[in-house]
Amino acid sequence: MSVYSMTGFAHATQGAGTGPDDTAARSAGAGVTVEVRSVNSRFLDLSFRLPDELRGLEPALRELVGAALKRGKVEVRVAPQREADGAWPQPQPDQLMRLARLESTVTGWLPNARPLSVNEALAWCRQGAATERLDDAVLAAARSAIDGLREARAREGARLVAILQERIARLRELAAQAAPLVPAVVQRQQQRFLERWTEALQQAGAGAASGGVTGEAQRDRALNEAAAYALRIDVAEELGRLSAHLDEISRLLKAGGELGKRLDFLIQELHREANTLGSKSAALELTNVSVEMKVAIEQMREQVQNIE
Repeated sequence: MSVYSMTGFAHATQGAGTGPDDTAARSAGAGVTVEVRSVNSRFLDLSFRLPDELRGLEPALRELVGAALKRGKVEVRVAPQREADGAWPQPQPDQLMRLARLESTVTGWLPNARPLSVNEALAWCRQGAATERLDDAVLAAARSAIDGLREARAREGARLVAILQERIARLRELAAQAAPLVPAVVQRQQQRFLERWTEALQQAGAGAASGGVTGEAQRDRALNEAAAYALRIDVAEELGRLSAHLDEISRLLKAGGELGKRLDFLIQELHREANTLGSKSAALELTNVSVEMKVAIEQMREQVQNIE
């Protein structure tokens, strides 16, 4: 299943005449263009820009968009198209019969009303042909535009997946760099403790400095403090959770579908582990690794916010 971005644009144009009896509509040049654009949003936020004569189609358009998209700020714009005023339609018999009946009804009630001119009759036929099948054309164009938008969002989603996979690989490299740093830091700190105890004993004298405690006991105390220090700065648990979160993100990207909100939660967890790694840092190398992790995670967050 594909991963979809929430960013995309598509448009489609549909003529008003779609059937064998729509010669008048086609000759009138009536048609419609539907544009659909979307950007990222926490929920599905729809807005429509429709001409007044097509306002009644908003519920149907809303249903079409809602069935195809789950998240994003989506704008649907409908623009009717008509030929220039000089492009006259070919009047159809049913139109002329209907116009004749209407004129007969009007003159029956208003005998002083002047008869229709040829220009007025043609104008009426052109207007009727332009709106006769426009509703069907709008819905057909909307379906095509929505399909195009989904394809555009799928292409953008594939690019986002590639970027996220690069960042995942970078985070794994940084975690691999951090893992051996902690034992080295602990060993250096342990040696530092022992050197300090040795210096203290040498300066004050072994008996006086220890207060009756042997040098071996002082050494054991230094080693115990080094062990406690090692527990405080141990980041093996954080690195393990970070690796597990990266595995889950990779699995979701491979599975596809609607995963934006789950990825956003996992990114928060990654950021928490990187923060903990930085707070436990006892060496410049670990601090640098933590900073690099935060940069990569923030880059991932920016991309995840665009995923449906």
